[in-house]
Amino acid sequence: MTLCVAVVAIWLASSLPGVSAPTIAGLWDATVIVNRVEIPFRFEIAQNGNQVQGFFFEGDTKLGSTSGSFAGGRLMLKFDYLNTTLEAIFVGDQLHGIYRDNRPNSWALEIRGRRFVPAPASTTDAPKVAGSWEMRRLAQEARSPSDTRTWSLFLRQSGAEVSGSILRVDGDTGYLIGSWQNGRLVLSHFAGANPLLFEAKLNSDGTLAISLDRAANYVAVRKSEARAKGVPDPPDPSRYTSVKDPSVAFRFSFPDLDGKMVSNTDARFKGKVVLLAIGGSWCPNCHDEAPFLVELYKEFHSQGLEIVGLMFEADADPALARPRVESFIRRYGIQYPMLLPGTPDDINQKIPQLVNFGAYPTSIFLGRDGRVRSVHAGFASQATGQEYVRLKGEVRGLVQRLLAENSQTGRPSPGGL
Repeated sequence: MTLCVAVVAIWLASSLPGVSAPTIAGLWDATVIVNRVEIPFRFEIAQNGNQVQGFFFEGDTKLGSTSGSFAGGRLMLKFDYLNTTLEAIFVGDQLHGIYRDNRPNSWALEIRGRRFVPAPASTTDAPKVAGSWEMRRLAQEARSPSDTRTWSLFLRQSGAEVSGSILRVDGDTGYLIGSWQNGRLVLSHFAGANPLLFEAKLNSDGTLAISLDRAANYVAVRKSEARAKGVPDPPDPSRYTSVKDPSVAFRFSFPDLDGKMVSNTDARFKGKVVLLAIGGSWCPNCHDEAPFLVELYKEFHSQGLEIVGLMFEADADPALARPRVESFIRRYGIQYPMLLPGTPDDINQKIPQLVNFGAYPTSIFLGRDGRVRSVHAGFASQATGQEYVRLKGEVRGLVQRLLAENSQTGRPSPGGL
């Protein structure tokens, strides 16, 4: 815990029960402090007496706390699906607090906030940056092969206001929100996980000089010009991870939340198309993916689609991991089985048929014959705009093609697609 966070913790602990209870409902302009970098985000509080609910924002979507209270001038909010807690006290129109992961010896971040005040409209023309870009870390900063990968950047713009997202092979950053400020583009993201500060300037050659968290520097080129300017293609998420021998059936056998083993050889999977969703409740892009998987299951289960969640939780003890997954299930109304194979450190041992696994989430598509037909790394959320629409259409089309195949031949059934 940093010195600043420790000071806030002492302040929280010393708050007195006799402090009058102000009205704290409404929008707040907040910042989360990470490595001394202040990352702005929007926060909202709803209040009914001592009962309160706090909301992060993912774009325009509210992500609410699962419980909350306000007493003695002290706010306490729990986000069970993230396994986090926010505690804060209020001094006038200012809030000071700590946001922490509830696992032992985990991180704690300082939070500050003030009452929301609408920003004045910009009266100057802002550089036009809307569209698709590809970005790469500066060569002198590359320390590992992953530092040399190209990322996709999607930006949308209305006047000086800009939103967008960065898409890596493991998924995207969520919504980056902000605006041009004195010739500098400042965007940020924090929705309870993965805080990020994005700052950029438009270079004279039309490229963007980008800084992330004031620690890593990139250059971005418009997608239409990337190859000509020597920026390589981003990794193909459908080719990033593969299997050692696609001619043999893919095996899995792990306990569900009740401890009952669920295996690929179970009768329920015989002759079915199976989508194995590797993820974890700690993984933000797994939360992005879950509503789409629920949608797929409702649409295609009656036609022979089975989905199985393989949740690699941060806690090895099932007694600790189970409540996190149960909260994940409740949040998204999941009806398919969710299994507990182990922790992220176990994945190569627990799923040895995979080659080059490196992204949460990763989806494995099995044909009716039980063999792997496709592996897709990561998930592009709604923050990526048309890429999200394209990915959903691609996956839905793949599921339809697999459902149309004969379980013995792997070829389309008579009358199939």
